[in-house]
Amino acid sequence: MPATIRDIKDQTGLSLATISKYLNGGNVLPENKVKIERAINDLDYQVNEMARGLVTNMSRTVGVSVHDIGSLFCGILLRYIGDVLKNNGYSMIICDSRDDAKREEENIEFFIKKNVDGIIVIPSSQSKDFLKSAKKNNIPVVLLDRSITGSGCDCVRIDNRAAASLAAALLIDNGHKANAIIYSSVEYTGIERYKGFLETMSDAGMPIPEEFQMAGTHSIEHGYRSMNELLSKKNRPTAVFTTNYELTLGAVMAVNESKYSCPDDISIIGFDNLILSHVVQPKMTMVVQPMKEMGEKAAQLILFKIKSKDKDSPMEYVLNTSIEVGNSVLNLA
Repeated sequence: MPATIRDIKDQTGLSLATISKYLNGGNVLPENKVKIERAINDLDYQVNEMARGLVTNMSRTVGVSVHDIGSLFCGILLRYIGDVLKNNGYSMIICDSRDDAKREEENIEFFIKKNVDGIIVIPSSQSKDFLKSAKKNNIPVVLLDRSITGSGCDCVRIDNRAAASLAAALLIDNGHKANAIIYSSVEYTGIERYKGFLETMSDAGMPIPEEFQMAGTHSIEHGYRSMNELLSKKNRPTAVFTTNYELTLGAVMAVNESKYSCPDDISIIGFDNLILSHVVQPKMTMVVQPMKEMGEKAAQLILFKIKSKDKDSPMEYVLNTSIEVGNSVLNLA
């Protein structure tokens, strides 16, 4: 039969009130803490989280909504988020919005029904409307990777325009004057990276021709189709910037199936150093996001908001990116 709080009382000689206070996160005398923890170990006592939640009005769970659970990017962030939450005695409930704004709104409502203490969102929507129910129920929300104008939520992200500017500067430094970009025109990160790349190229006196601006979604299919289209042009670009991991993967697939080679015929600089740059030849040059720091910071921030009940102005952490240089960009300078 499972041990109960009364068994702990019998072994320690402490009152039920003292033991209950400790089990629910309260402070007790150091010597009493030692007695209770020893009894918990000896008796193999398991905390009833549901019962504790009724007492504390805390479920010790965090809801995490991702835009695509099949994305390696989301999977890596979930791992780092989960590590921090577990180390702090929290678990997470994961929902996939599948890049659908309606489903994303339903995810938030589901989290509320599950009485989560806080929510982390890697959002699909660019509108703050899907967060209304969380705001109404005073549940803290942290946005990860993508900010939403007017949401009033804390956010952890990179400076996407600055990241794309790094890619543009590298191509300029390597003497590339005919440059193309494959990007998402419907997702916040893609739009911001597109703007940063074009601004830097324009400032350098090398505006990107419209026929070299390949708009679509962050998908392998778009990367593949767009690279094939660029390679089929009579006047091909000498270099292509792909603005996320899936686009880079699709673009590399297209080059590998063509009569051309990278970097001799076409240079590529991609985004997110996940697996691709380690398994293909030539080694890819990539814009690198601090994935570990992003996931950990989002988890730390939601725990801070949960514990402090902080209602101050939302905080935004903008993290730096870097470039990991491989062999996929030919030096024409």
